[in-house]
Amino acid sequence: MIQIGNRLRLEQVEEVLFGGGRVAPQQQMLLEVEECYRFLEEFASDKVIYGINTGFGPMAQYRIDDGDLRALQYNIIRSHAAGAGEPLPVVCVRAAMLARIQTFAQARSGVHPEVITLLAELLNRRITPVVPRHGSVGASGDLVQLAHIALALIGEGEVFVERDGVPERRPTAEVFAREGITPLGIHLREGLAITNGTAVMTGIGLVNLLEVRRLLDYAVAASLLMNEIASSYDDFLSEELNAMKLHAGQRDIAAAMRRAAESGQRLLKRETVLYHRHTEQHFEHKVQPYYSLRCIPQILGPVLDTLRGAEEVLVNELNSVDDNPVVDPLTRNVYHGGNFHGDYVSLEMDKLKIATTKLTMLAERQMNYLFHDRINGILPPFVNLGKLGLNYGLQAAQFTATSTTAESQTLSNPMYVHSIPNNNDNQDIVSMGTNAALLCRQVVENGYQVMAIHLMALAQAVDCLEIAGQLAPATRRLYDRVRAEVPAFREDTPKYREIERLEQLMRTQPAGLL
Repeated sequence: MIQIGNRLRLEQVEEVLFGGGRVAPQQQMLLEVEECYRFLEEFASDKVIYGINTGFGPMAQYRIDDGDLRALQYNIIRSHAAGAGEPLPVVCVRAAMLARIQTFAQARSGVHPEVITLLAELLNRRITPVVPRHGSVGASGDLVQLAHIALALIGEGEVFVERDGVPERRPTAEVFAREGITPLGIHLREGLAITNGTAVMTGIGLVNLLEVRRLLDYAVAASLLMNEIASSYDDFLSEELNAMKLHAGQRDIAAAMRRAAESGQRLLKRETVLYHRHTEQHFEHKVQPYYSLRCIPQILGPVLDTLRGAEEVLVNELNSVDDNPVVDPLTRNVYHGGNFHGDYVSLEMDKLKIATTKLTMLAERQMNYLFHDRINGILPPFVNLGKLGLNYGLQAAQFTATSTTAESQTLSNPMYVHSIPNNNDNQDIVSMGTNAALLCRQVVENGYQVMAIHLMALAQAVDCLEIAGQLAPATRRLYDRVRAEVPAFREDTPKYREIERLEQLMRTQPAGLL
């Protein structure tokens, strides 16, 4: 049970989103939220407070009559539930709900505790609002997508209810009635508070981060297996060489690969093979392998460092007060500002998608090395174990990997600098953080697809060379896992189901190198 009221860690987020973890609001936190709510109720009684007794955005210049204050909060929810496109994945909306709970748990939003308890109840019952993909410009928060979450909280709109692990789309009112759930009542500023924050971009960003961590783990394992297949010299992983570069990520990738390579029989020792007198004029085995084999620490090191930076930013955002205005019962004041602005998340999502694309490019280049018999010199074209000309191995799968990698390269153009003024120029510079997170998510999905094809190719290469018994324990486990999903093949068969199974493997079983 994850206690809501303390600072949440990434591992706790992962437990809620992927491990079946439940959340439990702490009683002391709920008391503090109640105190904040009571302070705002008293403070706002004779003052002008944005979004409580004024309109929203450019309409803030209009005072709202006391008799219309509750309607004002309902209106922002209903009017802003104007998203478009396919629904966001359930896991991303659940992450957004968790992020919204955590903001309100800071007791600086002036909401009634009922908001937190209802959000927690829906999370625990796996009842998830239907939230369209498009709508946020990433400043003034994720207004449109969060409005769809708020719409479900007041008993309107639609939700997904999981039945045997499959989300079923149903009207919220029907589900609440069946489950005995009471819709949220508007107390003071709940409409604005729920819609005004960075929870959606942060939630999607957290899902991206967790999935790229798993993908990087497999990229490191695949890269080690790639070098075992090629019988590379092992000094590219040496502690001495990598210590000369002062980047933690590079050093850590090299160290992880060194540890995993222990007990393997495939990597060569340069001092044994080459560091003595030679008479031959041409060496059949490459003195230095291609960059996609030799430069793994230098290529994946920045990816690891980017992940670490993204984790710091996203976990900080998760545990921040990100709405407006901010209610502070300690100083007995209400502060108006821009904590809803998503620039921190936007920039990290651009960086993360660029790093993920580079990881994907590395896998595609390693795959090309395996497929190109004139380059590797040891394998048949396209690691084809059948009859050349009659059978085709993974020739067509390379088309998929290449086109998918190319899409990721195009998607890696930044969103962070694509601000477009809107909202009568009230929002004259925005973050586009949710778009950045969504594009990053597509790049992550692409990375899994390319890596799945690469894993098939690696396993075929191992079987072609008959070297499974010579692999290091870590890469032998990887080979065995792949073969459990995709047996060795000589005849041509459709491969799309195998790609899906390997994607699922990577999402559910860590490679275990990082």
